[in-house]
Amino acid sequence: MNDISLSNSDVVELTAWRRRLHTMPDVSGEEVETAREVVRFLSETGPDAVVEGIGGTGVAVVYDSGVPGMTVMLRAELDALPIEELGDPEHKSKVSGKSHMCGHDGHMATLAAVGRALGRRRPAKGRVVLLFQPAEETGAGAAAVLADDKFRDLTPDISLSLHNMPGIPLGHVHLKDGPTNCASRGMKIILTGKTAHAAWPETGISPVSAVARLLPALSGISAGSVENDDLVRATVTHVTIGEPAAGISPAHGEIWVTLRTSTDDRMSALVEHAETMARDAAAADGLALALSYQDVFGHCINHPAAADILRAAMDAESVPHVAGQAYRASEDFGRFAKVSKSAMLFLGAGESHPALHNPTYDYPDDLIAIGARIFLAATRQVLD
Repeated sequence: MNDISLSNSDVVELTAWRRRLHTMPDVSGEEVETAREVVRFLSETGPDAVVEGIGGTGVAVVYDSGVPGMTVMLRAELDALPIEELGDPEHKSKVSGKSHMCGHDGHMATLAAVGRALGRRRPAKGRVVLLFQPAEETGAGAAAVLADDKFRDLTPDISLSLHNMPGIPLGHVHLKDGPTNCASRGMKIILTGKTAHAAWPETGISPVSAVARLLPALSGISAGSVENDDLVRATVTHVTIGEPAAGISPAHGEIWVTLRTSTDDRMSALVEHAETMARDAAAADGLALALSYQDVFGHCINHPAAADILRAAMDAESVPHVAGQAYRASEDFGRFAKVSKSAMLFLGAGESHPALHNPTYDYPDDLIAIGARIFLAATRQVLD
């Protein structure tokens, strides 16, 4: 498909741009400079519209044929992670404590490659929306985009995305119908009693016993598997009790636990179960209880029709692919399934490549052109 190929100079420039993004990471909700760089780089392609500030710091770049037709949205993420980079590439992060250890810099470069091609030739009908979404890592970004009035005029019929995945051979793809990423949320349990002198602990109300009962009970919640789309799991991630003082029986205890399930329906049941456990433990010891949640992700489920579009595109571009499996990790792209037929593919970063969120991770530049070829073939399939 020569009409959608990228030239060698394109690949060189897109690689250099990806590495520039790598040096200037912004964490979730703070992607102002990254968004500005996206607008600068893609303005050279002559898009028909650029919508800034969508969902907070997000950017939507539109290539419109001018002929009625479907809207295909391709999505990448703007945000980096609060991780100190320990690798030593020439394009190492220049921001202390922040880095692109999940490959979102590469995902952005892939969409920029698509933008270059669409700038040279629009689809025959309909339009393509390149969405550079904020705050994926916290689970807040997709929801914010969907709630933004500016998104209403961009609502897609088809939404497509990719995520690089170490452990899969370089350039190979895993793509399955149905559940692909788990629902998850961080649950904070706060137990409050009354302090006392450590010599007379019976005069206070301590959370120690309740915390001691809850830790094994929560950690023991485990059933099913992602392979069977019925995973249910709770992982304790943080615990504190009282102050670091030898003379005080504590009044305050916190447990942070990540709840994870294959589907949203299972998440509802798990939340109810975990909350009941916390309430019972607090009531038994006369403790006040406060519950809160953060990093809330819905499940990610591929629509068969959208997945078929990607399969046909990969066949056309001779990209090897298999069904693969679902992943325990969460991804907020699944929220776009509420407004469109959506699908995400997992593009292999290499079988021995450092894992996502590893401090020595770096995006394989060879994936930029491969991902762009898949997305371009998919958009041509729907809109030409």
